[in-house]
Formats: sequence, C-alpha cells, structure tokens
Amino acid sequence: YNMAQNGTTFFSGNQTQIIEGSETSYFQNIVFDNITSTVPFHLASNINIGKNASFKNGIIDADTYNGKMIFDENAFHSNASNVSFADEKVENLGNFQFEFPIGDEIYFRPSINNKAVDDKNIYTTQYFFKNTGTLHPYTSKDPEVLSIDQKEYWNIVQNQGTEKIVISLTLDKNTTPELFFADSATSQLAIVRWDDTTSKWINEKGETTDLLTGADYTKIITTQVRGYGIFNIALAEKDNPAPPTDLIIYNAISPNGDGKNDSFHIKGIDKYPNNRVEIYNRWGVKVYDALSYNENDVMFRRYSDGHDTVKKSAGLPAGTYFYILRYNKNNESIQTTGYLYINNDK
Repeated sequence: YNMAQNGTTFFSGNQTQIIEGSETSYFQNIVFDNITSTVPFHLASNINIGKNASFKNGIIDADTYNGKMIFDENAFHSNASNVSFADEKVENLGNFQFEFPIGDEIYFRPSINNKAVDDKNIYTTQYFFKNTGTLHPYTSKDPEVLSIDQKEYWNIVQNQGTEKIVISLTLDKNTTPELFFADSATSQLAIVRWDDTTSKWINEKGETTDLLTGADYTKIITTQVRGYGIFNIALAEKDNPAPPTDLIIYNAISPNGDGKNDSFHIKGIDKYPNNRVEIYNRWGVKVYDALSYNENDVMFRRYSDGHDTVKKSAGLPAGTYFYILRYNKNNESIQTTGYLYINNDK
C-alpha cells in the first residue's frame, strides 16, 4: 500500500463475498459491484479507504458482522444510493465536509458533517431504521418538542476533537413518518438530540430544504449542534416572532449587476463590528465565512470562499442557502439563523 500510487480493488462476482481479516485492511480506491443479492457483502473487519469508495451495486453489511469502514481525511465516496451503501458504522478522519454513506436495511440515509477547523477530528456515524424509545423515551423531551420520529435515528459520535459543528440529517418518505412532511402553521421540523445529563431529548432546531426530484431522500435539515450522541427528526413549536431589533436582514439576493439586491444586506450590522456571518448550501457545506461583516466591502455577493468545495471565483448556483449570524450587543452574544435565497436571473 502506497498513497503515492493509485491502485483500485474491485469487489465483484456472482456470489456472497465475506471481507474479513485479523487487522485493518488498507485500500486506495475500492469498488463495490455485486448483483448476486441485495446485500452481497459481509464486512467482518475494519477497512480503511485512502482515496475513493465507489458504491455501484450491493449493500455492505458490517453491522451484523462487527466490521467498520474508515475514510481517511482526504478520502471520499461516489454513487452511494439505495442500491449500495454501508449498513454499518462509518468513521471519518479530518475536517473536510463529508457525507456519511450510511443506511439500514434497504434504505440509504446519510448524515452530513460540515467542514470544521481541526484536522484531527474523528467522527463515527451509524443510521438505524428502528425504534429507540426503550432506551431514550420519546415522552422525555423539551416542552416545545411536539413529536419525535419513532422509526429511525442516527448515532453520531465525536471520537476525537471538541468542535460543535454543523450537521445535516435527511428525511425519506420510505422511512420517515408522513407526519414530518406535512405543512403546519404552528410547528416546524427540528433536529433533536438525546442528552444523557438531563435524560431527555433536547431541541437542536434547524433549517429545512426540499430536495430536487430524483434524490434518494426528500428533505434535508441543517443545524449547528451543541453536543453529540443520538439524533433524530422531530416537530417543534414554531419560534415566537423575534423581538424588535435594529437589524434588518434582507434574505434574497439577485446578483445581476443592476445595483439592486446584488449582495446579502444586513441593515444596521455596521453598529456591531464584532460579528461573524456563515453561509451553508443545502448539503450543509460552508460556502462563505466572514468576520466583521458590514454594509460596504465585507458582504456576500454570491461568490464562495469554501476552498474545498467550490472554486472561489465561481458564482454559486441559484437556490436556497442557510445563514448563521452571530454578533455582540450590550455584552450579550446573539445568534440568528435563517434562509438566504439566491436568484441568478438577469
């Protein structure tokens, strides 16, 4: 094994394949392509991917056989779907944005970790298509949490590091109850996390985006977490209208050069120079991050500074984005989140 080379290992054939070993096996590129059955791969050991894992055909079952898939800090994957994914614990090293190619039974249900700061971070994530109410009672919850998805959950473990990152969870009508897709004037989707200290589900909130037709999941919800552990989808009471503020956030831009709405304008932010603005796309990828945002030269104008995801000089596509604004006012730290819409029409 040599990272300077670019070898590829193919797991294909016409019978069930057992992947096992007494020690971790290291691969540069790996391809899973077996149509013998729905679950043709039995992973009974740890495998480490240094570059790319291509999920073409066949689900990898490591949950039953106590295996694990590990992605190095520069590794990624492609083609994961309901046809092929990892039914197991998946570990990721590093601080790059990463979609965990996980699922359970026959359903691909990824979670997404946004780019972080510490390149020594290690996270392990697994998705379960089952009820966890016996260990984590759904009736023990923050008062504003109205209902919790009782059919599925994610376990997101921070093995190394201290950052509280932005994560995204996915909703799929094949697994997520219909209740969580209904529009309501009084409730909204949220991410909840089981807190071992208080023994209850706490509201981590979140912003929801509908995905395009053809995706393997239907919606995605994004939030910055305050801890790690068992996560789930929930319905929570809609936030009360924000108290009057001297900031006005114009959450739609049309950067076509006509001098109108060409940038993300936060009216009044100049009064609070100790601030930070972060913008994420619908996949939870950070595309913009600025300190001392203002109404003049430090403004978001559709161009990304997410070096690991999008070329800085390339304008971002039209669509819905998620912003986080933090600023200090009268020695109080204030955080505001919401949607930002980009319209590239001329």
